[in-house]
Amino acid sequence: MFSMTGYGRGDIERDGRQITVELKSVNHRFLDLSFRMPRAFAFLEDAIRAELQAGLARGHVDVFANYKNRRADARAVLVDEGLALGYLQALKCLAKLSGQKVEFTLESLARMPELLQLSEGEDDLETLKELALVAARAAMEGLKAMRLAEGLRLKEDLLQKLAAAEELKNSIALRAPGLSGEYREKLRLRLAEVLGDTQVDEARLVQEVALYADKVAVDEEIARLQSHILAMREALELQEPVGRKLDFIVQEMNREANTIGSKISNAELLSLVVALKSEIEKIREQLQNIE
Repeated sequence: MFSMTGYGRGDIERDGRQITVELKSVNHRFLDLSFRMPRAFAFLEDAIRAELQAGLARGHVDVFANYKNRRADARAVLVDEGLALGYLQALKCLAKLSGQKVEFTLESLARMPELLQLSEGEDDLETLKELALVAARAAMEGLKAMRLAEGLRLKEDLLQKLAAAEELKNSIALRAPGLSGEYREKLRLRLAEVLGDTQVDEARLVQEVALYADKVAVDEEIARLQSHILAMREALELQEPVGRKLDFIVQEMNREANTIGSKISNAELLSLVVALKSEIEKIREQLQNIE
């Protein structure tokens, strides 16, 4: 099981070319890739995107890339020959107009604006793509390793919360069947107060108790809740992205808890239901971190 939070870095250096790719991921309902790369790397975005989509399922991932070219042909200094001739002609014209001898050196001429220009050498785009993908794969493996380690910690925490929810569910299941008996005794005492010495109609009393017992019965909800708990435990053991599946299961758990709470009015049981819903909410919040 994987978390959606993590970091990975991949470095590759070959023949004077060095590429670094970094990945930082946080929670997100879907896989959302955000690229922050040099403009010269724009042509690589689709290839890196496809690589990451093949290995990640969910999370907002920031993709950073950096490139250093230390090759001898990485840059070239170009001379604007036309501009150089123009400067020379202009200097000669100034000398003629001023009647003075204008002395200039090659070094002073080289300092003239825009005479010398730095040019980036043409790079091998296929080689860059190959190196960038190697770095991206390494970064993704590092990211997945961190997400796996965090995922295992989340799994242990979820199992503890699930065990607490199951214990509360068991307490409710143990206590709920006694509600009809309590209602019977309360109803009998109330009727005795109202009717005095008049004999209570046992058949009517049994009917009323039966109707009440049917109204407050939570056996089905308890059974479904237990089924969801087991389904979540099984999903937590899967070696695949399970975040969306777990989201659905916890929604169903919350639905059953709400139904149980709506059926009963006993203060003690309601307290247990509130505690159960609290544990389910803790589980739901933690699931937001699962891929």
